[in-house]
Amino acid sequence: MLLHEIKRPDIKKNKKRLGKGHGTGTGKTSGHGHKGQKSRSGGSIPAWFEGGQMPLQRRLPKRGFTNPFRKEYRIVNLHVLQSIDGTEFDIEKLEKLDLIRKLRKNENSPVKILADRKEEFNKTITIKANAFSNTAKETIEKFGGKAEVI
Repeated sequence: MLLHEIKRPDIKKNKKRLGKGHGTGTGKTSGHGHKGQKSRSGGSIPAWFEGGQMPLQRRLPKRGFTNPFRKEYRIVNLHVLQSIDGTEFDIEKLEKLDLIRKLRKNENSPVKILADRKEEFNKTITIKANAFSNTAKETIEKFGGKAEVI
């Protein structure tokens, strides 16, 4: 028999049997120590419990507001379109070029075109999107392009 042919023996270890007499090492208190909350059945303490001290989540002030009607946009900046070949862009083409993330099922985030670093932009393009910033619309039309809202 060679060294690489040796297999581990199947070792079956028996489950620790609690409370089966003091000779077992886990008799009487069954490994729970003496008295107290943690020794009782169902005596688990939540991770955030601070021993009766005023808990952190109650010590901190409530702040801010989350608008449930907020519209989340997928954005594309004009300076990115400057370096890409082509003059016609729509949402499908922007997804294909990986400029915006593709939507999964049951998602409907609109696309918005922004004019970050607009001084770098000097291209005539036609672009279809859900929304445009005012500066982006002006910049596109300044160079003879079209900004179409879908």
